[in-house]
Amino acid sequence: MNCRILALLLAVLLTLAACSPKAPVSGASAPEPPAPSAGSPAPEPEPLPEPEPDNSWTVDAPENHRMDPAVLEDLHRVLPASPISAMVIVRDGVLVDEYYAGDYDENTVFEIHSCSKSFTGALVGIAIDQGYLGGVEDPLSRYLPQVEELPGTKRELTLRHLLTQTSGLEWYEWGGGYSNWQEFRSAGNWVEYILGRDQAAQPGQLFNYSTGNTHLLAAALEAATGKPLLEYGKENLFDPLGMETITWGTDPQGIADGGNGVVISARDAARFGQLYLQGGVWKGEQLVPADWVAESTLVQNPGPGGSTGQYGYQWWIRPYGVNAFGTYQAPHGAAQYDAYHAFGAWGQYIFVVPELELVTVITCVGPHDSYAARPYFTDYVLAACIPEEA
Repeated sequence: MNCRILALLLAVLLTLAACSPKAPVSGASAPEPPAPSAGSPAPEPEPLPEPEPDNSWTVDAPENHRMDPAVLEDLHRVLPASPISAMVIVRDGVLVDEYYAGDYDENTVFEIHSCSKSFTGALVGIAIDQGYLGGVEDPLSRYLPQVEELPGTKRELTLRHLLTQTSGLEWYEWGGGYSNWQEFRSAGNWVEYILGRDQAAQPGQLFNYSTGNTHLLAAALEAATGKPLLEYGKENLFDPLGMETITWGTDPQGIADGGNGVVISARDAARFGQLYLQGGVWKGEQLVPADWVAESTLVQNPGPGGSTGQYGYQWWIRPYGVNAFGTYQAPHGAAQYDAYHAFGAWGQYIFVVPELELVTVITCVGPHDSYAARPYFTDYVLAACIPEEA
């Protein structure tokens, strides 16, 4: 009996062992997951992150871009005695030369004063394209309702009048003599101060340069977009351009100082000039509408007369000749080129010369003659450009 019981128990134990799961053999492959049934979709692969755009400048020798290095060497010999703090030269979209005085370098930021107006003008064009602003003929009162309560023809003010410096509001900023600049800057409310000026001429009748006009544009932009101008600019222009250094001052109410407040490096300012040279396109993306770039750099009125030029939408327009203002003997002969430029007090410039595919930024630390830096552009930078037939 005992033997039969033991044999029965052994058979039961062997049966249980056969039914239990087996541990994997060391080194054996893991079992394959079951294949998806016919018609079931394959799992989606994880999306790859978008590559960061490369907005760094390409740097190359000037002689590779039809610029005479000997002329640029002469330029560098005379620049230390000039009022210029930084100069960046870009041709064919490539940085071919730059200069910094003293301890300044490519990371230094500069107050570019009224060059800021051209930045504000670009944002107006973007806001029109996006539908925040209706167009240049829009009344200012649509965005600043307090204008409706003003006397006389102030209610007729349009965005075009502000863009072209023809608001007719009494203002003393251009030329010598009395200036209301400090009065404006020390006012507790800049917008109220500007709108409170007398109406000296019918809107659209006369050019009278006024940072107040551009400040009203900035106030209208912020009211229309519901965002600070710097934030709106970063989203739509400055970040896509790779402008990492830009800051923008504000008035006592926090409205961007549209006509005077930009602080930026010379290299980043050159990006802005290059963008306009390229018709508002950067890295294949249309940042500023092409028609706005064209209208802004087209003569809209004759300006104040004199050598500064005519006026578009917050840009100056005039031809520049080689050796126009100095005595440097250009080795490649005289020539004249159509150009446009942003211009700020004490010698801040962003020159754009489409025919030459040339952008030149000049910054100066003032105060001094605002025109003192121009001969270094005409007599050296333009002179360094080798004509096609040479």
